[in-house]
Order: sequence, then structure tokens, then C-alpha cells
Amino acid sequence: MNILNLKTWYNRNHIHIKAWFFFILYDAFITGLITQKWGTFENYFLHYLLNISLFYFHAAGIRKILSRNFKYKIWLILPFVALELLIYYSLAYPIDYLVFIVIDHGDPNKLIFNSLYVLRVSWRAIYFIGFSTGYVFLLNSVIERKRVQKLERQNLVDTIEKQALENDLVQSQNNFLRSQINPHFLFNTLNFIYNDARKKAPLAADAIMNLSEMMRYALKRPEASELVPLSEEVEQIEHLINLHKLRTANTINFNLEIEGDLFGIRFPPLILLTLVENMFKHGNIAHSTQPSIVKINYDKTSLSITTINMINEVKKKELESHHVGLENIDKRLNNFFKDKYSFKFYKDDINRYFTEIKVEIDNPLAGLN
Repeated sequence: MNILNLKTWYNRNHIHIKAWFFFILYDAFITGLITQKWGTFENYFLHYLLNISLFYFHAAGIRKILSRNFKYKIWLILPFVALELLIYYSLAYPIDYLVFIVIDHGDPNKLIFNSLYVLRVSWRAIYFIGFSTGYVFLLNSVIERKRVQKLERQNLVDTIEKQALENDLVQSQNNFLRSQINPHFLFNTLNFIYNDARKKAPLAADAIMNLSEMMRYALKRPEASELVPLSEEVEQIEHLINLHKLRTANTINFNLEIEGDLFGIRFPPLILLTLVENMFKHGNIAHSTQPSIVKINYDKTSLSITTINMINEVKKKELESHHVGLENIDKRLNNFFKDKYSFKFYKDDINRYFTEIKVEIDNPLAGLN
């Protein structure tokens, strides 16, 4: 073992080393005062080496037994202790013989393996076994306390993340509807303009109606912890597409494809709408040969949502902020669906941008839990 390894070993075990150092000083001093007998260095070294080995051997064995899922594991401790005592006897006598007879040149007749010797050795063994058992329970208590603290920290992190998700939802709503005009005044005004424009400018009237429906939906302000009918989200997508078609004189190349009955399916609010808004913001939606596509498929066991669009080279620098928005979407999906969803986004070799959401459905009749 080189110096670096020795230093590392000491740093990892310095508490044990210091504890044993002071314990041996105390134990040897108290024993010497009581018996008025002081042993040699070899005597102390060999006997404490045996006792410390028993301490850690017992601790390792007890922890192993307690970690098992045996129904009656507590009863395994008794035969384990009996085995330890047997091993301890088989080592203690040779050590005593080596120290007392060979090293100290004592009288062999004074070292007899009798009941008194067994009682003395048993007391010493049980003494260190007791210390070791206390050490195991103290160690397990510390480990359990750390586990509880870790769970408490995780709960705190989850609470903070949930609050962040709620803030993200509010931000999405505010980005979608920035005006703070009184809703009743706003919709009454829009309704008046729509009725007035319906005969004179039908296209403008359609735009007003689509915008009115989208703003009405945004003002509902669902809670961040709630799911909303996916069909309502799809309606807002249709309104948004219609608005862009009216604004660009129907020059956009954009398709909405739906397969399966979406009735009863519930989904986090504004996620789908945010994805489509990103397509209009960052994509080339007027490409002549590569249409922008939103695919929604429900096959009774899973829901998949895919968006495809050509990347707008002029706005390519904005993609970094786009990724931040997608990461927020991933956090919200994880908050609702945990390990029952997947979300990925990528670019292919012809400069098309993809987002893919897949969610498992446990009970189709109850929608998404």
C-alpha cells in the first residue's frame, strides 16, 4: 500500500481509528487499575486485534442477516453468535498461550482451559459483541435518517418543480393572450364587430370568430394540475390554422390529420397549441413540396401526437429558445404521465423538424389518468 492509498484509507476510516485508540487507552487503564496487572505491548496488541476483529465480524454478519427478507431472520442471530463464540474460543486460547508461555515465559500450570477460563473469555467476547450490536443499530439509524432526509429533499424538489410547471402554464397563457382587457367587454365588442362585418367582409368576420373562440378558451385558465379534453385543444388548433390561412390568403401548406375517436381523451392544456404555435413561429409553413403536418392518432391503447415542418432558415437562430420551450413541455408531460410517455424532438437530413409525443392509456374509458 503506497502513501497515497494509505492516506485515502485513513481519511475514510479516521473516525474508527481514533475511536479505537481512545477506547483501548481507557479499557487498558481501567482493567489495569482493577486487576493491578499491566500487560506487555504484545499482549495488548494480540488481544485487541482479536476483539476488534470480532467487533467487525459480528457487525458485518448482523447487517447481512437483517438485510435478508427471511420471515424469522431474528432467530438466525442466536446460532450466529454461538458460532462466533466457538471461533473466539479457538483463537483466544492459542493467543493466551503465545503471550503467557512463549513471550512472557509464564508457568504453563497457570493457563488452564477450565470453566473459569471459559467464563472469562465468554465475558470478553460478549462484551465486544454487545458493542458491535449497538454499533449496527446506530449505523442503521443513521442510514434510515439519511434516507428520510433524502425523501424529504425529493419531496421539496417535486413541490418546487410543480410550482415551476404552474408558472410555465401561466406564462404560456399570458404569451397566448397578452391583453388584460375585461373579458365581457372584449367578447361583446368582438361579437358586435363580427355581426357588423359578416355581410360586408366575410373573411374578416371568420377571422374575428376564430380569434374570439381562441381567446375565450385561453381565458378559461385551467389549473396546472388539471387535464382538459383533447378535442377542445384540437378545436383551438383548427382556429389557429384558419386564422393563418385568412392572414396569408390561404398560401400556407399545413395539414391537420386525426385518426381515431378522441372523445373522452384528456390531455395537459396548451401543450398541443404551443407545439403548433412553434411551427408557425420557427417553421417554413409555406413550403411548396413539404407540408407542415400535425398528426394525432388514438388506437385505444395509446395516443401519439407528431408535428412535422420545414425549418425556417431565416429564423434558425431562434431555435435555442425553441428548445427551452420544448424542455418545459417535457417537464409538464412528466408531471402528468411519469413513465407512461415519451417525448422527443429532432431534425432530419432534409431540414425537417419533428416533435413526437406518445402516451400509454391504461383505461380507454376513463381517458388519460
